[in-house]
Amino acid sequence: MIENQASSCPKCGETELGIGKQNGYAAVAPANKMSFGSDIEYLLCTNCGFIIESYVTKPHKFKGTIL
Repeated sequence: MIENQASSCPKCGETELGIGKQNGYAAVAPANKMSFGSDIEYLLCTNCGFIIESYVTKPHKFKGTIL
C-alpha cells in the first residue's frame, strides 16, 4: 500500500490526492522468475489526473531478480 508522502500535486498544486489501482492484466512480473507478479497502485491528483507516484503492491516478489 502507498504511504502518502506527497501533500500536493507538483503539476497543478491540488491538495486532494487519491489512490488508484490498475485493473485487468496490468501487473508487473519479475524478469527472471516464474510469477504472476504484482498489481500496481498509483498516487494521483484528483484534479488534473497527474500520476505522482506508482508502486507494486507485493514488492517481495522481486527479491533476487537482479543478476
